Amino acid sequence: MTNLDAPGVRLQPVSVTRKMSAALPGLRKLAQDKGLKIHHLGAGYPHPEVTDPRDFLAHQQAYFAYLERQEGVNDPSVVPEYLRESFSYTDTLGPATTRAVFARAYGNDWGVEIDPERLLPTVGATGGINLLCSMFERPGHSVAYITDAPTYAGFLARSMLCQYAHIYSVEMDEEGPVPEVFREQIEKARADGHFVPYYYTVPDGHNPAGFSFSQRRRVQILDIARELGVLIVEDAPYVYISYAQTAERPRPFFAMAPEQTVHLFTGSKIGFPGPRVGFLYSEAELMVADGESVSLSQLAVTEASADILFQNPSALRGFEALMHKRQDADFVERGTFWDLAEGKLVVYREMRKIMLDGLQTGLGGYPEDFAWTVPGAGFFTVFTFKKGGVHTDDDFITRMVSEYGVVVIPMYDFYPKDARRRDPNVGYDQLRLSFCFSESTGEQRRKDLAEAVAAFCEAVKIETGIAG
Repeated sequence: MTNLDAPGVRLQPVSVTRKMSAALPGLRKLAQDKGLKIHHLGAGYPHPEVTDPRDFLAHQQAYFAYLERQEGVNDPSVVPEYLRESFSYTDTLGPATTRAVFARAYGNDWGVEIDPERLLPTVGATGGINLLCSMFERPGHSVAYITDAPTYAGFLARSMLCQYAHIYSVEMDEEGPVPEVFREQIEKARADGHFVPYYYTVPDGHNPAGFSFSQRRRVQILDIARELGVLIVEDAPYVYISYAQTAERPRPFFAMAPEQTVHLFTGSKIGFPGPRVGFLYSEAELMVADGESVSLSQLAVTEASADILFQNPSALRGFEALMHKRQDADFVERGTFWDLAEGKLVVYREMRKIMLDGLQTGLGGYPEDFAWTVPGAGFFTVFTFKKGGVHTDDDFITRMVSEYGVVVIPMYDFYPKDARRRDPNVGYDQLRLSFCFSESTGEQRRKDLAEAVAAFCEAVKIETGIAG
């Protein structure tokens, strides 16, 4: 038998979202045996109505045919370069054309000149998280990661795999992480003897907190990070799933200070989740042995070549196709991702409105009992029981499904251990509600979400004793 009690190995508990996924089939049967309809307010998945691959496959095929015409290959025995490249070994940086097109569009959207040679493809943003953790854990020193309380469960799962890694979390208010606590936690981690490489966050459409950081708070956090020499790792899955007016959108950290930021992009929300296309970008320089300076992006490429030596060029070229629009028989670069995102936002804006209107209709008359966040981006709102008396533990979540048919996600497991040590009850008065996913489309989708929100409102009124 293999001995798992080895240095550096830490067994992590299963996240609450995975526990819910595993338990859901049995809970669904309990509810259906009672004649209850299942209402989905838990899954944070892109909606199937905006991820139908059929039009994309036709678009991709036409784009590849366009590339073949551009190459001018007439001999059927000759494999076109784009096709050969898409199914061969490729550089760790992936196809140069994909990176160049992405750099122009993304840079244009945020007013930043992006160097394609500093763009590293990753397996979604999660691949970027894994890469950064591996980079800073490799020297073998005690390391401390700064993050929010609450924070993304995927970051907690990966960062806590290493036995000499520690989490120092920062409470948030309605604008973002509290600056004074942010500074205190960095200084405390260092006083405790840990190396502090970065602060990890999801500033736009925060998962799971259900809001976006204000521009003012971003400037405050950036100033402290600069002063104390800490990188900001900006996970940006929802940066284009934004409900703010153009003039009111806060700027991403990387657009404010690319030299202080590691930016993680994923195509899962504005493209397709299955291909797992992502990019890591940074202009940061790091001091290494003997006072030598090296670019973080170069270190990341070295780390990636030891992890995923060859990227998936076919998936990347498919994403490249998305970044072009048809113009008669030709294709031209979009030059922006906003028009691509708009096709998704039509659905998500509508779903968000149904969620917020439903909560206001069902529970707006009880402001002393309930509160919820108004998301400026992303897929979630966080619902809070203000008076106590409700403990949103696993038993509560099970009861919500089995007694009311409502699937929700508790918040307690999104809080790092140090936050739960400070307050053992943190998160046990909150739920994460998702408005992005249903198993239906069109008018039925609208009806299903409205019914789900109404069922949720009725359930919490019963659980709190407001309704019989």
